[in-house]
Amino acid sequence: MRAARLIKMVLLLQSRPVMSAAELAAELEVSERTVTRDAQALSEAGVPVYAERGRAGGYRLIGGYRTRLTGLARNEAEALFLSGLPSALREMGLEDAASAARLKVSAALLPSVRDASASAAQRFHLDAPSWYHEPEPPDVLPAVADAVWDDRLLRARYCKGGGRENGGRENGRDGTEVARELAPYGLVLKAGVWYLCAKAGDDFRVYRIDRFTSVEPADERFERDETFDLPAFWDARAAEFARSLLRTEVTVRVSESGARQLAFTGDRAAAATALSEAPPAGPDGWRTVVLPVESLDVAYSQLLSLGPELEVVAPEELRGRFAEAVERLSDLYR
Repeated sequence: MRAARLIKMVLLLQSRPVMSAAELAAELEVSERTVTRDAQALSEAGVPVYAERGRAGGYRLIGGYRTRLTGLARNEAEALFLSGLPSALREMGLEDAASAARLKVSAALLPSVRDASASAAQRFHLDAPSWYHEPEPPDVLPAVADAVWDDRLLRARYCKGGGRENGGRENGRDGTEVARELAPYGLVLKAGVWYLCAKAGDDFRVYRIDRFTSVEPADERFERDETFDLPAFWDARAAEFARSLLRTEVTVRVSESGARQLAFTGDRAAAATALSEAPPAGPDGWRTVVLPVESLDVAYSQLLSLGPELEVVAPEELRGRFAEAVERLSDLYR
């Protein structure tokens, strides 16, 4: 533990001209007294750490000292490629590895570009979870992530969800718990929810991580199918899942403004296709569109947001619900 801290201290000093004891203590998560002892230990080991007193003082390396301890370990190199996803790294237990990797890269850079990582971090940040959602990473996620990195078989118990185990997401949960032996190929973080893309038998499937009730990495490793393309697989399954939800159709008339807003009320791809297949607008500028929807209840909640820019033509049940909503609104605002 101390050896790793001493190496980190050298890399920090190598990447910056001077650092105060307080700054080092904060970076190393130790006390300033420990920083003083560590600096003395490095000096006794031949590392030229020099302490300057005074208001602008601190610790620095002298004589152009450069350590050769900048080679990346495998887990650090892998974590570095995910460093734009700080929350994902933290949830998978890779935050320390990514921090060490960034330090090593920073220490290896020329002084003129050494601030590039900090400059980029202040100009771009990816916040993966959706709004109004406090992500709660599943307890089993670090173990699943380890199995993914290590190509290790995973024995898991999984709570099935309404027959949608093969979709891009699962919808609902019927409480049936099943045992699975999986070859975990990759993890996907979608709108704050983690999914595992894994091979079960001869089929590739998608599992919500928060539906695993237990996981146990096996001793055996599996041989990856090198033709497997995680982004392409996910895109195909996500599109398949989105299409599977659209089980019914409604016919609506939309104004020019309503047509522009239609993509933001539900499935964007379905709305775009429906608009492209709709006949041209009439003299009043309105178009009649046959729109795939998940259900009449979902259509009601989504399409009502378009207000006077949309008229439901069919089915009559949905048109009646809109007419009732209009009457209630009229009573409220009369």
